[in-house]
Amino acid sequence: MSAQRQGLAMSGTGVEGARHFERALDALLFFRGEVADEAQAVVAASPDSVMGRVLCAYLGLLGTEEKEAASAADAFGVFRKGLDLAGISSRERLHVAAAEAWLAGDLHGAGRRLGELSTAFPHDVLALAVGHQIDFFTGDAQRLRDRIGGALGSWDDLDDPWRGPLLGMYAFGLEESGHYEHAEEVGRQAVEQHPQDVWGIHAVVHTFEMRGRFADGIRFLDARADDWASGNYLNVHNWWHYALYALEAGDLDRVLGVYDSALHHDGSEGLAMELLDASALLWRLLLAGHDTGDRWAALAGAWAGRADGSYYAFNDAHAVMAYAGAGRLADAERLVADRERRLAVGHRPGVTNHAMTRDIGLPVCRALIAFRQERYARVVELLAPIRHRLGEFGGSHAQRDAVQRTLVEAALRAGRHDLARTLLSERVHLRPVCPYNWLAWARLADRVGDAAQAATARARAGKQAAEGAAALRSA
Repeated sequence: MSAQRQGLAMSGTGVEGARHFERALDALLFFRGEVADEAQAVVAASPDSVMGRVLCAYLGLLGTEEKEAASAADAFGVFRKGLDLAGISSRERLHVAAAEAWLAGDLHGAGRRLGELSTAFPHDVLALAVGHQIDFFTGDAQRLRDRIGGALGSWDDLDDPWRGPLLGMYAFGLEESGHYEHAEEVGRQAVEQHPQDVWGIHAVVHTFEMRGRFADGIRFLDARADDWASGNYLNVHNWWHYALYALEAGDLDRVLGVYDSALHHDGSEGLAMELLDASALLWRLLLAGHDTGDRWAALAGAWAGRADGSYYAFNDAHAVMAYAGAGRLADAERLVADRERRLAVGHRPGVTNHAMTRDIGLPVCRALIAFRQERYARVVELLAPIRHRLGEFGGSHAQRDAVQRTLVEAALRAGRHDLARTLLSERVHLRPVCPYNWLAWARLADRVGDAAQAATARARAGKQAAEGAAALRSA
């Protein structure tokens, strides 16, 4: 039995295996590509390493890739058959239970077990990191915040190199919970400790997005481009944020340049977590009426080539965006029909994605299709009842805003001026610095014959966009 740096026992793990495990955790926390190789090196050096096998299982799940998850389930299942639970520590037993729950599709059950782990062993950084991602996948903002916040009190060693990434996680949880100023402060602390903490950078970027500080976001990312723009698993997502800032600034050329160079191109790997960013950006451009050339066709082809089954409803919605955007409505309808058939087979209460798909995923997918069919009243019927529940199928507030904007656009185009007024009033008071919000408000004012209000809203949008454009020019 060996031990990690924090003195946590690891059954079946020799010195070499433990060394690779430490390296794997470090790579995981900083989203570096060598995490997979280091995890495999653990089990190569120590085939009976419980934590090495658990880590490999988690890595097969974190990408939300159906085929990788199935492969991880097979490998872990073989190991589990020969494992004597009585011969391992209570911490390892909880990890095994959490991995088994997630491999079986129970994200909430896995998150609860990892929560028990973090309470009993607050220095177990793997439990914290994986639990944090589960909270993100399930859209649970409070747990996203409190899982990390509840452990930080035990990390009083300010020099511990893993305390910085925990601050980055905590900053993201704070942001998703609406504590934007505190989130920025904590996120900057994380980045100061580790400039290449791309999750910490990402957390600060989110705080700017949610407060409409897109000029500050551009400056922040530009100043740290060498630390985040390449060489990590999160670079595409952070480029997506950069593109959102450029979109608010009205720089369409910059937006499409980012799309072509970073989000989706011939060399893209076709990972779900990257394709969904590409879909979300093109969909925002579609809502704004911008021409994106043949990009939709290429993106829809990439989604179709994956041949995904019903695994994660959040991914399904972004695949449907691509199909609908490309005019491949038959493919979008087939995806919806497939998910409906799977639900009809029978309710599986232990599979989190079942409820996600039934309650949120399918209504969103149907609404996206209806939007492309210009059936805007139908979009309102589908999205209005679930607009406060979208977090249940995962993602961040910024990511889900593509769906919220779809509802806004549908309400405007369907002549639902009452609903559009309510939605836009919510948006402009929550995020007063957002050119999109004010331009949509101006369109509503035009439709109800209030020319003065429309002019005021357009002027406000123009001033805000100009500030962002100036930041881009100075970059």
